[in-house]
Amino acid sequence: MAALRLPAPPPRTSSRASTRWLRSFSSRRRPPPSPRRRVSARSGAPEGDAPPVRTLLIDNYDSYTYNVFQELSVVNGVPPVVVRNDEWTWRDVYRWVYKERAFDNIVISPGPGSPACPSDIGVCLRILCECGDIPILGVCLGHQALGFVHGAKIVHAPEAIHGRLSELEHNGCYLFNHIPSGINSGFKVVRYHSLVIEPDSLSEDLISIAWTASPKMLSFLESDKPDITSSNLWGSLDNLFITNQSEFRECGNNTSEPDGCRVLMGIMHSTRPHYGVQFHPESVATHYGRQIFQNFKKITTEVGLQTQLLQEKKVHGIGKLERSQINSADLRSFVATDLLHAERLKLWDSFGPCVLSKQNTGGKCLQLRWKKFDKFLNRLGGSENIFSVLFGHKNAEDTFWLDSSSVDQNRARFSFMGGKGGPLWKQMTFHLSNQRVNCGGNLTIRDAHGHTVRSFLKGGFLDFLDKEMQSIQYNEKDYEGLPFDFHGGFVGYIGYGLKVECDASSNNAKSSTPDACFFFADNLVVIDHNNGDVYLLSLHDEYSSCNGDGNCQNSAHSSWLANTEKKLLRMDAMAPRLSINGNSSINGNSFTRSSNVNKQRFVIEKSKDEYIRDVQSCLDYIRDGESYELCLTTQMKKRTDYMNALQLYLKLRKQNPAPYAAWLNFSSENLSICCSSPERFLRLDQNAVLEAKPIKGTIARGRTPEEDECLRLQLKYSEKDQAENLMIVDLLRNDLGKVCEAGSVHVPRLMDVESYKTVHTMVSTIRGTKMSNLSPVDCVKAAFPGGSMTGAPKVRSMEILDSLETSPRGIYSGSIGFFSYNKTFDLNIVIRTVVLHDGEASIGAGGAIVALSDPESEYNEMLLKAKTPTKVVEECSQQVYNPDRSDSMQTTLS
Repeated sequence: MAALRLPAPPPRTSSRASTRWLRSFSSRRRPPPSPRRRVSARSGAPEGDAPPVRTLLIDNYDSYTYNVFQELSVVNGVPPVVVRNDEWTWRDVYRWVYKERAFDNIVISPGPGSPACPSDIGVCLRILCECGDIPILGVCLGHQALGFVHGAKIVHAPEAIHGRLSELEHNGCYLFNHIPSGINSGFKVVRYHSLVIEPDSLSEDLISIAWTASPKMLSFLESDKPDITSSNLWGSLDNLFITNQSEFRECGNNTSEPDGCRVLMGIMHSTRPHYGVQFHPESVATHYGRQIFQNFKKITTEVGLQTQLLQEKKVHGIGKLERSQINSADLRSFVATDLLHAERLKLWDSFGPCVLSKQNTGGKCLQLRWKKFDKFLNRLGGSENIFSVLFGHKNAEDTFWLDSSSVDQNRARFSFMGGKGGPLWKQMTFHLSNQRVNCGGNLTIRDAHGHTVRSFLKGGFLDFLDKEMQSIQYNEKDYEGLPFDFHGGFVGYIGYGLKVECDASSNNAKSSTPDACFFFADNLVVIDHNNGDVYLLSLHDEYSSCNGDGNCQNSAHSSWLANTEKKLLRMDAMAPRLSINGNSSINGNSFTRSSNVNKQRFVIEKSKDEYIRDVQSCLDYIRDGESYELCLTTQMKKRTDYMNALQLYLKLRKQNPAPYAAWLNFSSENLSICCSSPERFLRLDQNAVLEAKPIKGTIARGRTPEEDECLRLQLKYSEKDQAENLMIVDLLRNDLGKVCEAGSVHVPRLMDVESYKTVHTMVSTIRGTKMSNLSPVDCVKAAFPGGSMTGAPKVRSMEILDSLETSPRGIYSGSIGFFSYNKTFDLNIVIRTVVLHDGEASIGAGGAIVALSDPESEYNEMLLKAKTPTKVVEECSQQVYNPDRSDSMQTTLS
């Protein structure tokens, strides 16, 4: 089948800027080398004294490239330079590899598709043909490209393998130095591939160096993994397998499967320093992965360069250059932006205009005041009572509630709630102008008095949000003592369609809901579910509230703090009378049963047969190497006239409590969002730690404790679900690896099973330390949309899904959460969610399709995920809402 064509690279401009940077990077010019430069390096120098090795990393639009980047950064002593396979011509490669001698070796990344397809492999084939004296390591697609260039056939593997492990046997060549070999040796690797090199087609130029040792595939939990509970930092598992050299030699004699059954896992060129591995040494579950990169580094020093020459080269810390050193006009659309790594996300759209907040005369200087009420939560009857009394009047219009409705097992601790009214409050509503990359869009800003300002954002919403956050100044002492990260700022959602502001080329259709909608919340209530404490927070702008002599008039936020405190104290006094029965009334609004209202049931966008055909199409794409995993979704919709949205949310949070639940109401858009998500997309805390918690793997709860435990274990040891989870963990490691310090990305929890009221889920946790020169929005751009809702490789998978899904996902698959004014954020994945818009309820559901998927089972899993939200809507549809009854509770407390 023909491969999907990827978006064209940015238009090329003059390369003078990149010339300046690369000349500085490579230190000095030397004459082009002879065709062969295999110079024996002096050996015997201590490993710690080895000079840095500079790698050119060719990215084949893969979602694991930055896992390779992180490994090479640690091993080489300096980050590699990442260039996508269509961003440099051969002339560019020749110039920087040979004339400028900027690189010591080349690594060709994994990627979707086949090396036989020019749009899949780009400049890589020319590199493999021409760079005969440069050490090159090809991974997966790069390995296949090495074989293809020298005449080998690329064929379908006996079985498409994605996210599963194999034991390997190797021939002892230097790439596998210090690595055992054979069955039960401990050398187990993760595989993501549907195509292989046919062993019988290898030319005399190529040598087989590694094979599967057994036809048996292993899931992660079957692979005799070591005890990793004591380690909370691992890039790949190699450091956990320290074995003495005599054991290596003994393992090498292990018998393996017959030659005819073995799958080729590694090759090398007979005369060139070129190597390829079919497996993924960068995966979190590959054993000895880092050792392979260390061996390749040593091959580079021994084969390609003398130690003295390496030491003569001046090596820059990639991504550490100051903005003042760069001509933004030259770099904005030139590929050399990739050389900066840490800056690449900013250079395309927002380089130049964005300055530090202290230099921005149009910025704000925010001050925070807050008050704590110890052990107050239970006295007020819980967070539902607090929200309903403080913000539930007028159908809870223009309110938010980031609701940790499930706090079991310390999954979540804080809830945040607020409404319209403060002097800094505003609502920002954004619609993309079209569905293509870099299209910009229309922004409407409405203040608390209803005044609106409309503008066109050429750079898009995320660029606008970044500049808004950068314009804010604050004093860290204002929030000392607060145990949570949200102190006021932006609350709302990012729709799935904003993927075109990240790495996607287009959307399949326009969403009926805004593509992003946020409040700026200057007043909020925070609940600590661990201690039962309640906090009131209020922000004001020091610049706008101070007169000329420095005296500040803080009446607005002081008034809100005082009035809200009075309401809480009255609630405390009236606590026995304020119990809310969510089944009959909320805030005094009455409901009656009716058989004549909202009779229409949910209509699923695609029939069972259509959905199963789409699953089969996904399996075909996976079989042809176009993707490793595809998160296929669909929508179901129902008319919901006369339905009270807040009543629906309160029912949903009871029936499906979740740690990342949320309520949002945007009255001007006739939009309410009732979310019961168990999944965190991405969080950035005050210590600059990024955390993602993807979910992959879901099964229903049992009817009895015995059945429930059996189902939990069935999920835990499911080979398919483990493969799904591992693929997304590696994808999220990649996304964090773009913006995190080298060596900081780690997986403290892998494939834990968490139990909720209606389902068991398989959850992993990935963390890393954000690079100091990147903003919170940069981190979101690097990872959005969440990989658990796309699949991997992400770019190609999103294109395939857009071709299969007939309507826009809208808010579903996006993210709800906050961006605090002091540059922290926490966002969920919008799943298990009811979106009420213009008299219609919509619910999205789906699941990850992998090579092991069964179409019938995938359809049933999709229905399982939608079961609780649809049930709640159906229950609320049987009630007639009477808005005429006065809100007696609000009258009493006001």
